[in-house]
Amino acid sequence: MIKKLYLPLLLTVVVALSSCSNKMGELSSDYFTTNPQVLEAVGGKVPVTINGKFPEKFLNKKAIVEVTPVLKWKGGEAKGQTAVFQGEKVENNYQTISYKMGGNYTMKANFDYVPEMAKSELYLEFKAKVGNKSVSIPAVKIADGVISTSELLGNTLGSATPATGQDAFQRIIKEAHQANIMFLIQQANLRSSELNSASIKELKKVIAEVNEAPNKKIDNIEVSAYASPDGGVSLNSKLAESREGNTAKYMKNELKKSKIDAALDAKYTAQDWEGFQELVSKSNVQDKELILRVLSMYKDPEQREREIKNISSVYKTLADEILPQLRRSRLTLNYNIIGKSDAEISNLAASNPKELNLEELLYAATLTKDAAQQNAIYTKATQQFPNDHRAYNNLGKLAYQAGDLVKAESLFKKAANINSAASEVNMNLGLIALAKGDKGTAESLLGKASGAAELNESLGNLYVAQGQYDKAVNAFSNTNTNSAALAQILSKDYNKAKTTLTNVATPDAYTDYLMAILGARTNNTSMVISSLKSAILKDNSLAKKAATDLEFIKYIANSDFLGLLK
Repeated sequence: MIKKLYLPLLLTVVVALSSCSNKMGELSSDYFTTNPQVLEAVGGKVPVTINGKFPEKFLNKKAIVEVTPVLKWKGGEAKGQTAVFQGEKVENNYQTISYKMGGNYTMKANFDYVPEMAKSELYLEFKAKVGNKSVSIPAVKIADGVISTSELLGNTLGSATPATGQDAFQRIIKEAHQANIMFLIQQANLRSSELNSASIKELKKVIAEVNEAPNKKIDNIEVSAYASPDGGVSLNSKLAESREGNTAKYMKNELKKSKIDAALDAKYTAQDWEGFQELVSKSNVQDKELILRVLSMYKDPEQREREIKNISSVYKTLADEILPQLRRSRLTLNYNIIGKSDAEISNLAASNPKELNLEELLYAATLTKDAAQQNAIYTKATQQFPNDHRAYNNLGKLAYQAGDLVKAESLFKKAANINSAASEVNMNLGLIALAKGDKGTAESLLGKASGAAELNESLGNLYVAQGQYDKAVNAFSNTNTNSAALAQILSKDYNKAKTTLTNVATPDAYTDYLMAILGARTNNTSMVISSLKSAILKDNSLAKKAATDLEFIKYIANSDFLGLLK
């Protein structure tokens, strides 16, 4: 009787122990997919969406399972956000998974990128309990490696174009000098008091000086004669024409006496309503706004005159103070100041820079492509004109282009201390911040760089760093740089990327490396091999990078490819 009871009881215990086993089972990688299928660095992050499945009759009804994505590489790992799931009999607020049917789930992870992730593996790790007992679920590998092409920005950023502090040099500067001859009402004769006025004497003196100066040349002398808008169109036309003729004749005689050959252009305005409106608007006359309103309402000159005369309270003031100023001939000397030639400026910059003003000195640096000569010229400019920011900024640009970012930053900061609002300085400091990986500071500085000619290119680099590739492509527009091509590759505009890389002015190792990536993405094996060979010849460290770069994963068994990596 005891033996008969013992065997069923033993079987019951065995079953009970089996159901309380500390191992729930293994999950195959077939139950998981990732999007993207191959992880990729975007804006300094590695985002991934994981779609998983608990199969039928897997999750114990009393189980709680924590699922954590972990990206592992040699010597390190990064953990993502844990998701928690529960069996049907657990009274909690996690996602419930049916024991009989199983269940699907989606979770997201976003890892901070580090270069070691290029050779890494993405796992899901599980921590499960049934009641108070821990249950083992082995980790599952669901993805291999990280495509890190976007991180090439750190290498292509050196080819960005820093902003220049532009010179304001003008070889030909247009100047003008004016004087007025005033007339009495309804008269056109030139009075001696007017011809001997201080302003006419000064005009004749300036004409003579300009005519004699070796670096100045008279363009022309304009005579503009006017009549005030009172008195009717017919009368004023004849009056203004006579004033023009008399003034032009006088000026011709003066030029002839002084033996000055200059073009004389003359014209007249019968009724100077424009001058009238300007003088009224600047005056304090009574009913000023009413007068200006009449001028805007009526275009016919006779009607204008009638309406203004009807404002009897103010007309006498106009007749005494405004209208006399419109009875005149205006004489305008137009002349050009001609600056030094390029050859003169270049020679002085090298031999005697103190003979050049600031604008000429800054301009001198644009006349050579030799960085050493430019450096010497800008250094002289900082010594002679230490309170102008542009030479410091431009020295910083030269240092940036030479790859010395520490020196460049120091010079840009000196420029900022002189003029913190200069758009070119803020843009260049933004590039420095971007090179340091400080995207927030870079964005703030570039926001203060409106007006810098090179700003769109810098914004393109910022957008690449932020992972906004379409915006980057638009910002770069037709700029032919490594960074522009990188943006186009990342946005999958491969035809445009090839055109850009082909037209890079000074191609370097990374120009070739990007062309190799482009070849890999477009299944052009010959482009991959030839471009990668050229890149490695220019920078042999790229062989090691290519060996772990998932862009070239399909060529890992290609003998030509492997030969380049030795």
